Amino acid sequence: MENDVYTLKSVEETRAFARNLGTHAKSGDCFALDGDLGAGKTVIAKEIAAALGVTEEITSPTFTLCEEYEGRLPFYHFDLYRIDDPRELDMLFFEDYWEGNGVSVIEWAGRAEHRLPRNTTYITIEYVDENTRRLSIAYPSD
Repeated sequence: MENDVYTLKSVEETRAFARNLGTHAKSGDCFALDGDLGAGKTVIAKEIAAALGVTEEITSPTFTLCEEYEGRLPFYHFDLYRIDDPRELDMLFFEDYWEGNGVSVIEWAGRAEHRLPRNTTYITIEYVDENTRRLSIAYPSD
């Protein structure tokens, strides 16, 4: 996997970065987001969705675990914060989403262990200060 690190100095830079990811997203792409509470995982998910043409309000699906939206491609937004045991993922059948034609964004993706597809882009968000975030990105190799 190719790795990059970006320091984004404002919410606007973070949004622009995420919107760029969504603009270039293609069918079957998966983005795995990890970072502390308040680091910006949902901000990134919202901007990817917006770039895909999703017009509905995107909220973190902490209690439902998955929300589906329509855009130029289907958008699947997962939040695994409440997953305590990896076996709980068996009840989600979320692997089925990756075999379709949509784009998946998974918050708290570390809780999915080794279940994510090979084409996953891993994004770790580090809170630096109120406006600054450091993003470590591992892109899938082709």
